[in-house]
Amino acid sequence: MATTLVVRWVAMTTTVIVTGGSSGIGRGVCERLGRKGWNVAVAYRHGADRAAETATVIREGGGAAIAVRADVTRRSDVGALFDRAQEAFGGIDALVTCAGASAVRSVADSDDALVAEQIGVNLLGSLYCMQEAAGRLRPGGGIVNVSSSAVAVGFPGLGLTLAAKAGVEALTRVLAKELGSRGVRVNAVAPGLLDTPTFRAGKTDQDLRRMADQVPLRRLGEVEEVAEAIVHLLSPEASWVNAQVLRVNGGYL
Repeated sequence: MATTLVVRWVAMTTTVIVTGGSSGIGRGVCERLGRKGWNVAVAYRHGADRAAETATVIREGGGAAIAVRADVTRRSDVGALFDRAQEAFGGIDALVTCAGASAVRSVADSDDALVAEQIGVNLLGSLYCMQEAAGRLRPGGGIVNVSSSAVAVGFPGLGLTLAAKAGVEALTRVLAKELGSRGVRVNAVAPGLLDTPTFRAGKTDQDLRRMADQVPLRRLGEVEEVAEAIVHLLSPEASWVNAQVLRVNGGYL
């Protein structure tokens, strides 16, 4: 019976929606799944040119892709995003929630606008997408949410971001149990320190070296390594992995 379920999952999982798909981890996931022959809906809020470029790269590699603008903090946008993907590809099998926002500000100094942005994008945006996916994913599909390894530490200045990500991890575990009877797996990936332009901003080479030395592998991670972990969780090789938070951080945090 287990073998039959796995085969069914492999045969059906072909279409994915990736929020935050125009850059960073999201773009890496889109391009990798495109190379595997998946249909990809590249969802973005900002950066229409980058999203279009991502979709073009996927199509040039032999995959199928569309770029769809969606503000994940708006339920109506999320519903329209899923509608567009269904219209284009006939159904939806997977969701990856990469859309996120980060700001360094103490909890005491966080005003209403910052609270709305951080909780809205990082928590509510993921929640709205998961709710929509719960009713739309075909049996045997999968969801992967993006959290942060820093949730386990609680860095000063990241209180709102990490509170939202902790909520995403809780929702991941609960939704995995609620959707399990349909064969839909729900997991999360929690990246550690990544070598990105945003992370490098305002830091000296010495700062970066010091931070890299805190990682047991003595280096910062690459966006591609996190994207590969996400793609693995959507693959048949991870068909028995469910309700987990995979910390992709080189052993740090």
